[in-house]
Amino acid sequence: MVFLSAQLWLWNRITDRYWRVQEVLKHARVTSSQEHGLKYPAFILNLIKCQVELHRKVLADLAIYEPKNSKSLAALSKRRREEGFVAALGDGKEPEGIFSRVAQHH
Repeated sequence: MVFLSAQLWLWNRITDRYWRVQEVLKHARVTSSQEHGLKYPAFILNLIKCQVELHRKVLADLAIYEPKNSKSLAALSKRRREEGFVAALGDGKEPEGIFSRVAQHH
């Protein structure tokens, strides 16, 4: 490829690096959810239903650097999928390794 200016060359390099990083982050998110037996869209949907809203980059960072936290989020999502939100809260006891701040209104 021939670049007519340094600015075009730099733009091409930055854009290329950006997309490579995005691909790595996407791969981390998807494989993390699949590793725990969930498809990524179902994983995200169930987390949102449990009032856990995390940015995609945060999920990728958790998958890479904090696998135990990622496993806990997957367990919460899986439990929500299987039992529903009320059953997931149950009697206030959370599954092992899961910490929740959901307020119950009576």
